[in-house]
Amino acid sequence: MKDVCVIGSGAGAGPIIYELSKAGFKVIVLEKGPWIKTEAFTKDEMTVTRRSAYKPNAIDEPQVTDKPSSSGFKATSSVDSKRDFQNGSCVGGSSNFMSAYFHRLKPKDFRLLSEYGPINGANVADWPISYDDMEPYYTKVEEVVGVSGKVVDHKHLEPRSTPDFPHPPLITNEIADWFIEAGKNIGYNVIPAARGIISEPRENRKACYHSNYCGSFGCSSDGKSSSRAALIPDAMDTGNLEIIPNSKAFKLETDGNGKIIKAHYYNESGVVKTIEAKTFVVACQAIESSRLLLMSKNEEFPNGLANNGGQVGKNMVFAGGGGGSGYFRYDELSPEKVEQAKNKNTFVNQCIKDFYEIEDESFDLCKESPNGKVKGGTIDFLIEHSAPMPKGIRNKFSDGSLIYGSELKETLKDYFTAQRRVRFEIFCDWHPNDDCFVTLDDEVVDKWGDPVARVRTGFHQRDIQIGNYLADRAIEVLQEMGAGSITKSINGNPPSNLIAGGCRFGNDPKTSVLDKNCKAHEVDNLYVTDGSFMPMGGSAPHTFTIYANSFRVAEHLKKAL
Repeated sequence: MKDVCVIGSGAGAGPIIYELSKAGFKVIVLEKGPWIKTEAFTKDEMTVTRRSAYKPNAIDEPQVTDKPSSSGFKATSSVDSKRDFQNGSCVGGSSNFMSAYFHRLKPKDFRLLSEYGPINGANVADWPISYDDMEPYYTKVEEVVGVSGKVVDHKHLEPRSTPDFPHPPLITNEIADWFIEAGKNIGYNVIPAARGIISEPRENRKACYHSNYCGSFGCSSDGKSSSRAALIPDAMDTGNLEIIPNSKAFKLETDGNGKIIKAHYYNESGVVKTIEAKTFVVACQAIESSRLLLMSKNEEFPNGLANNGGQVGKNMVFAGGGGGSGYFRYDELSPEKVEQAKNKNTFVNQCIKDFYEIEDESFDLCKESPNGKVKGGTIDFLIEHSAPMPKGIRNKFSDGSLIYGSELKETLKDYFTAQRRVRFEIFCDWHPNDDCFVTLDDEVVDKWGDPVARVRTGFHQRDIQIGNYLADRAIEVLQEMGAGSITKSINGNPPSNLIAGGCRFGNDPKTSVLDKNCKAHEVDNLYVTDGSFMPMGGSAPHTFTIYANSFRVAEHLKKAL
């Protein structure tokens, strides 16, 4: 019997695997996808972005999305919609394919209800831990997993136990200076953004070589700080870790006394196997973790494992916000700026934190707030992704009509040789609500005959209001830079790669699934350590916080075991 069975191997699982293996415990990992080696990651975008090489085929493993519509909610299978929330089905999970913008949450993120009060229609909750509880583990992520950047002072800078990141900032395109100067001109503080990408070699990992094939693509230098590259190799070296790829867990069996005794899974050939362990850690990514618990129903837990309180799958959160862009025409720039814009280096790594808390008398939400303040968010600035296919697809229409032949050729030539697109991304809280949750679908099943996840994606209008406020500030920077054709897109469509909630942690079993150490209230030996635990997603991508929390839980598990 193993000490620990971990289901999943991404950011929520990696620190558990790493810490417990190194502490001498016998760890076994069930990973639904294959084990892809570094040299096999490709920049072939036909493979990566159009054929979904790193996530399940929708016909084999569909999901059902229940989206808001004018007539209520409309359910569509991913077989028909071609859109799902499956991410990174392989060893290392979606941490292999992240863009790796690493922002710590702020102290106020841990007590949003106390700081800003209740919000009608939103299930806002304080965390059962504080920023001070998490801070040492943010630091540990920076050191062990590897984070590059530069800490600069600003009005919302969180307390730190170290003065700077362990790796210096990645090299940026000179366009980064355009953002900084424009921000300064209008009174905004544009500052460096940290990345979970190493800027210099360490151990058996090479430094980033600045291809900007980060988001959606695996890293072929191991510069990106994925669980697969940064944590699992050292864990394997201990001799205490066994990973079984292509193994899909579908049920956790209990003994009738609130304790799991076995994990049931399908192996690569579809044969049902079981694993016995003393402790079980679920980290399948939030939607699939809720699904696994809901499928694990029995007489002891008739509504699903750890779900006698009815909270599993509830209060899903994604990332509120959206993005926008602007263009620089080379014939409108000086020769010096044209050379800078044409530079192959496509990292900008700049952001604005000035509006992490919004105090603006002209903003409607501030007018309604008792103290004139509302929680805001983060603005990240970028240059367009290096992959050429999305650029081509974006230019195949003109005035709503499909173009082809000579007109398409001229349009593509102009886009690729006569201009440069810059972008911004907005991150604000996705407010949990009663219309955002995961259940099991009554009709659709996967290739093994198991019910698939049905995801309702209702959003709170506040997400749109704050997202638009932040986007308008980003647009002011682009306008000051002299960009043209500026657009923004802020809506309630959830991003498919930023998923949390469903098994939120808290002190009250009536309103939460997990305790403050991410152990299920109702099950003695079950922990959930992916983004499921988060009551709120914060105003930043989730991965950094998921890593930090997993290191925190690993420390607790070492003592418990």
